[in-house]
Amino acid sequence: MIEPRILRRLLEPEGQQALQAAMDLAPQEADFLPTFQRLSRRFPADLARAAAEQAILRRKAREKFASAERMYFASEALEQATPEAVAAYRASRFTGLAPIFDMACGLGGDATALARVGPVVAVDRDRLRLMLLAANAAALGLSDRLTLVRADLHSPAWRFPSGAGAFYDPARRVAGHRVRSVLGYQPPLDLIDEWLPHLAGLAAKLSPGVDLAEVAHYDCEIEFVALGNELKEALLWFGALKTVRRRATVLPGPETLTAETEPDLPVGAPGAYLYEPNPAVIRAGMVRTLGVMLEARLLDRTIAYLTAERLTPTPFARAYQVLDTLPFQLKRLRARLRQMGAGPITVKKRGSALEPEELIRRLGLKGDQPVTIVLTRVLGKPHALIVREAGGVEEQAPSREKEAGSGTEGSSRGRGSTAHPESPESKQG
Repeated sequence: MIEPRILRRLLEPEGQQALQAAMDLAPQEADFLPTFQRLSRRFPADLARAAAEQAILRRKAREKFASAERMYFASEALEQATPEAVAAYRASRFTGLAPIFDMACGLGGDATALARVGPVVAVDRDRLRLMLLAANAAALGLSDRLTLVRADLHSPAWRFPSGAGAFYDPARRVAGHRVRSVLGYQPPLDLIDEWLPHLAGLAAKLSPGVDLAEVAHYDCEIEFVALGNELKEALLWFGALKTVRRRATVLPGPETLTAETEPDLPVGAPGAYLYEPNPAVIRAGMVRTLGVMLEARLLDRTIAYLTAERLTPTPFARAYQVLDTLPFQLKRLRARLRQMGAGPITVKKRGSALEPEELIRRLGLKGDQPVTIVLTRVLGKPHALIVREAGGVEEQAPSREKEAGSGTEGSSRGRGSTAHPESPESKQG
């Protein structure tokens, strides 16, 4: 962990030289020790250590920040930082509110995005994180749009100007462990109860796996945001920022699906195409809303798969062509796959207790035709669907979807590969 005094030294001329030297080494030295050893021949040990750490963190930060090579990070704060595309989308919804308070601002991924929309008051009790934010704002040319305030959010003295908005991102990890309940967030979510009467609008960021019953008493819009097929966050929107009851957003679009209530949808056997809704759509409880748009039906009232006779392109679901559908029976499935010359396979499951890796092992396929198998329920009975991505291009790798509800489903690719969490079932009926 970098210390405030060392960060100050990094910002001075000698520190900038050390940091540039570390950046020059970073493409060659991905590990800390060799980078530090080479830097320490030219610079004091504490400065060499900090420069090496920053160079490595900047390398990691490229996945989240386009300007990572000019920014400053602390390891834990970087892990918690919002990807730039998500922060920019969220900030765009604050247009028209000023100033915007970033409550618990961290190193500034959200604050700098908000500063591109309007003036920001960034609040945190951690001196180092405020220093990181100041350095990052300067590096990005946004210093004049940010006012930094060191304060405890529990303070009862908060006064917000008329027309102000606020963004609140409480910590969802305590002592390295993920907190499941909003009651355990640090600071707690219910701090917003004190702020809401004095703000024109507020947004609170939650874990995407939040128990919706815990926030059901709020008069707000709830939005689930995915970056590609990876669920990133849940948001509560209040006041002027509330526009609908439920929203699912897929980035980088942004593509947004909204609804007040879920329509009814028929249930039936698999058609020519299978749709796997984006996890944001599933968590927002809008699978049936999407089904109406696609002129599709459910395979089962408790399963978040849709099926239709014709293909309708959509950013809200992956589409697969259904090659065959079989009531699940291992011997019959193996025979059909061998007949197809199937070999490397991807197994997806939703509503099945069978582990993908176990199925791959028991099938023992030797062919060379890539195939995707979907284990699910059709009208309450276990089935296996043999599919390929619509357009004839096989999926290159299974998606890695983070916690998205009260259970996990498995997906595995290839012989002997490792299963990972897939989107959970969604109760549709």
